[in-house]
Amino acid sequence: MSNKTDKVVIKVRNLKKYFETVKAVDGISFDVREGEVFGLLGPNGAGKTTTIKLLLGLLEPNDGEMEIFGLNPERQDVQIKERVGYVAEDPLIYKSLTPQDLFNFIASIRELDEDVIQARAKEYLESFEALEYYDQMIATLSHGNKQKLQIIAAILHDPQLLILDEPLAGLDAKSVRVMREIIELHLENGGSVLFSTHIMEIAEDMCDRIGIINKGKMVGIGRLDELRQQANKLGASLEDVFLRLTEQDTSVNEIVKKLRDSFKNKKKLM
Repeated sequence: MSNKTDKVVIKVRNLKKYFETVKAVDGISFDVREGEVFGLLGPNGAGKTTTIKLLLGLLEPNDGEMEIFGLNPERQDVQIKERVGYVAEDPLIYKSLTPQDLFNFIASIRELDEDVIQARAKEYLESFEALEYYDQMIATLSHGNKQKLQIIAAILHDPQLLILDEPLAGLDAKSVRVMREIIELHLENGGSVLFSTHIMEIAEDMCDRIGIINKGKMVGIGRLDELRQQANKLGASLEDVFLRLTEQDTSVNEIVKKLRDSFKNKKKLM
């Protein structure tokens, strides 16, 4: 899928972030290597988005070490952002602008040629079948079309690293395919991806390695075959591995049994 190397792009060691008594990130460690898609997989509230915000310098950690391209996000966030494209869980774009205004603004703050950026943006908009919204107020667009604009805004400056937090949310099947191609081209050009998702099928399909987070802790990390070994579930699906590592397999089995028993009893009464 990519031109992977052993060069470390993101380095995280014993990272911690607490909100009063809540341990949102509780001592996690992982690396993202050049040319790979590394997935952060976990249920909602596991600590994925908090981890990403720490890496981008949007939050300050309580403890631990972080590096992106050997730079410290707490002290060198501007240099990092020059080399990173970020897609947030909820679209972070100026809704009072049109897409044309948005891309001109991006060109200005990143000191890029406006004509080149607008031409590139139109190509991406056409690929996403959203060119008709070029002069329309962003506030009037659907969530899916706002997500398309956010993706385009993240890749216009050809970043070396993409940090994607639930990037497929709101996209239709065709747009998901376009996004996959964008990631593939990014990897072919030596880029790397940190991909956060709570959907196991997406992680299994798109990621070279996966880190499973649960309640702020990294409970499993590696390729799918390595995760199977860690969960003692050889030959299992990622869903089974995920449920075992997050200690949910027993409770899920109990829920399924109750649902089946309830369904059987309902049929008997009919």
